[in-house]
Amino acid sequence: WSSVHTYRPSPQLFPSFSSFVAVKMIQCAQACLYLSVLVAFAACNAPPVPLDDIFIEKTFVPEECVRAVKVGDYVRYHYIGMFPDGKKFDSSYDRGNTYNVFVGKKQLIEGMDKALVGMCVNERRLVKIPPQLAYGKQGYGDIIPADSILHFDVLLLDVWNPEDGVQIKTYHTPATCPRKVEVSDFVRYHYNGTLLDGTLFDSSHTRMRTYDTYVGIGWLIAGMDQGLLGMCVGERRIITMPPSLGYGENGDGSDIPGQASLVFDVVLLDFHNPRDRITVTNQKVPEPCTRKAVAGDFVRYHYNGSLLDGTFFDSSYSRNRTYDTYVGQGYVIAGMDEGLIGVCVGERRTITIPPHLGYGEEGTGTKIPGSAVLVFDVHIIDFHNPSDNTEVTVTYKPEGCDKQTKKGDFIKYHYNASLMDGTSIDSTYNYAKTYNIVLGANQIVPGMEDGLMDMCVGEKRHLVIPPHLGYGERGVTGEVPGSAVLVFDVELVDMEEGLPEGYMFIWNDEVSPDLFAEMDKDNDEQFTDYIIRQVNEGKGRLAPGFDPYRIIDNMFSNQDRDGDGKITVAEFKLKADEAAAHDEL
Repeated sequence: WSSVHTYRPSPQLFPSFSSFVAVKMIQCAQACLYLSVLVAFAACNAPPVPLDDIFIEKTFVPEECVRAVKVGDYVRYHYIGMFPDGKKFDSSYDRGNTYNVFVGKKQLIEGMDKALVGMCVNERRLVKIPPQLAYGKQGYGDIIPADSILHFDVLLLDVWNPEDGVQIKTYHTPATCPRKVEVSDFVRYHYNGTLLDGTLFDSSHTRMRTYDTYVGIGWLIAGMDQGLLGMCVGERRIITMPPSLGYGENGDGSDIPGQASLVFDVVLLDFHNPRDRITVTNQKVPEPCTRKAVAGDFVRYHYNGSLLDGTFFDSSYSRNRTYDTYVGQGYVIAGMDEGLIGVCVGERRTITIPPHLGYGEEGTGTKIPGSAVLVFDVHIIDFHNPSDNTEVTVTYKPEGCDKQTKKGDFIKYHYNASLMDGTSIDSTYNYAKTYNIVLGANQIVPGMEDGLMDMCVGEKRHLVIPPHLGYGERGVTGEVPGSAVLVFDVELVDMEEGLPEGYMFIWNDEVSPDLFAEMDKDNDEQFTDYIIRQVNEGKGRLAPGFDPYRIIDNMFSNQDRDGDGKITVAEFKLKADEAAAHDEL
């Protein structure tokens, strides 16, 4: 460099100053390159710079570090041990087991004790440890020479402390929680079980069935026994437990290593207690409620059935027909038998049934799992008792009711017909004409026969007819459901007095002593003409409400005893002369 500074260029060699500068720049560049090569050579051949302390390079840091290692913690980690030249001298991976140890209790070389402090689960560090914090001048047998710097590639998998208990983090709480899990409750829950580093070791979801067990009586590992207490149906929580509350030093022998912290992601689907009875909630009772169901009644109701977590399993609405059954007699599950007692027609209620009053430990196979609590939202459509008669309520009765309906009378009436829940069935008002029948002639259902007896013209009645006096178990397709109680609001418009029982024709006046002679004609048509003439002249009456010609045909057949198409004087008899009564003259 001194020669460079003292050199003076000759004007003959460098005709211009710019050329001179260019040459000098080239010479400087060459000198700098030579110097850098010398420095590099010295660095490669110089002895390593001694470390005063450990050197830590964080090669991977997880996004979330819920807990960092402290002195006194127990850790599980994997490592690869190397010399500075990259030669491996040890590895936990090769042994297939993590290295498990307390930190800061001199169970490790001093440099590793320091290096693990502050690490997070799943964090990875490259640690360089000087010999004075490793194996020093003694080394370690034939494996680690004296005064060796050691490099460790460390991956932390687990950390816990002997003072740790169960840690609970609830991340979903249902809007309502009427009841929480207590000791001795039986629970049904789903879970994912992982190690602290996220390694999955078990899941009820993959088996597609819940884990079902009693809580707090030792049927579970201690940490889970504690972690499930206080949960609500539908709640989700993370339960983290140290190995002392899990599977301890030995693990489970397969998927869970010894001394492993466990993490369970749990959702509670259902729980009950063996002492539970049914519960009835959300009652909506109509006013008035004149009658409540008792054991032995036959009930028609709609329902939606679900599990305690809201999972739907059945509905009568989807079948578009009610569920019909006797109550209190063992025809349905015990909880429903009990839950339907005391209901009113039109009432809605929610019946919650524990499994021992439902489908028990076995469930139904597909829709209802074993040991499941059942929830039924019920709407009572109607009920009756097999001993019921027609219920008659007079809603209006005119003054001067001196003539009442009886068997055989021909009556005309209006009605509105409905089911007990108010569903309309039919109405004569829709047709602008009355319904006309003969009482006692089996032209209407028996319950209506009963309800129309002893009525006055103009009277109004409210009739409630049980199905055994109505349309029975089959009902009327498309109109009246099977086993339905019927409700009729009736008004008697007109009535024509019927004939005495057993008569289809009677004389209004005294019977002619020459009756046969008057009727003695050669054929059926003449007999018919004679009877019609008596009726038209007011001398006789046919039973009202029937086809007169069919009545007369029947009368003729009864008198023509030998069936030859003629009535002889020997065959002809009046009603009073008959030994056996039949519809006759």
